[in-house]
Amino acid sequence: MPRKIIIDTDPGQDDAVAILLALASPEEIELLGITAVAGNVPLDLTAKNARKVCEVAGRADVKVFAGCDRPLAHTLVTAEHVHGKTGLDGPDLPEPAMPLQDQHGVDFIIDTLRAEPFGTVTLCPLGPLTNIATALQKAPDIAEKVQEIVLMGGAYFEVGNITPAAEFNIYVDPEAAEIVFKSGIPIVVMPLDVTHKALVTAARNDAFRALGTDPGRVVAEWTDFFERFDKEKYGSAGAPLHDPTVIAYLIRPELFTGRHVNVEIETQSDLTRGMTVADWWRVTDRAPNAMFMGDLDADGFFALLTERIGRL
Repeated sequence: MPRKIIIDTDPGQDDAVAILLALASPEEIELLGITAVAGNVPLDLTAKNARKVCEVAGRADVKVFAGCDRPLAHTLVTAEHVHGKTGLDGPDLPEPAMPLQDQHGVDFIIDTLRAEPFGTVTLCPLGPLTNIATALQKAPDIAEKVQEIVLMGGAYFEVGNITPAAEFNIYVDPEAAEIVFKSGIPIVVMPLDVTHKALVTAARNDAFRALGTDPGRVVAEWTDFFERFDKEKYGSAGAPLHDPTVIAYLIRPELFTGRHVNVEIETQSDLTRGMTVADWWRVTDRAPNAMFMGDLDADGFFALLTERIGRL
């Protein structure tokens, strides 16, 4: 039985690769819909980019919804400096022909969870957690219906990428993250600690290009584009493919190792706002609330990704 998922996203080149991986894996994953959120770029662009990605996969039938256009409590912070002004800079993609759904993304999340059997839908947030938190606030009854939340966000040993202490997705809306982490829903976290090990090296990017397909070429051009920023910043061999780790975990969980620990979100401090404080060494008596991943098999991850993108 494939797992039913909703992808909540702010595409982003790495978000785009995650969406392609889900669409290329029908045996394991049934994508019920995509909800867009403001994050890497504003909402009108993330809603457009999500549709562009579906069309790259030849899946104009996927339902895409626009959700929240700003964080719960603060002004939106975006990341054009990483992803380019469109959020999907790199390949030249046509404007999407497929429609945006009329329903608000938050209402789609609520209605879907209420309609599906108990514990059968997994939420996969790849951006700020505004849509998920808003759904939980608006409809508290849905919390017990969620099978799991598998999200990309936060960091512990790798600390921050947008401030010294905070990872971008959590920093954009820490109040939303706090609601999600206190929801009691089973949570799996893919922090920078894992995603910074999922580096697109030249050889790995050549493998996408060598597929000889349109999606393979597009993925290579996306990663070429945002690789420039990361190589310069971290002095690394390539760019981390953050978001596809979420989907890879649903397909091949054995690629990842982590610990079930307590994770708290800092919302008060100017200095560390948006920090994910993971009790990795279990030095407090706070109850564990998340499976916080620490490592992945990078070769296995890229083998899976290349094989699946090659199916499209």
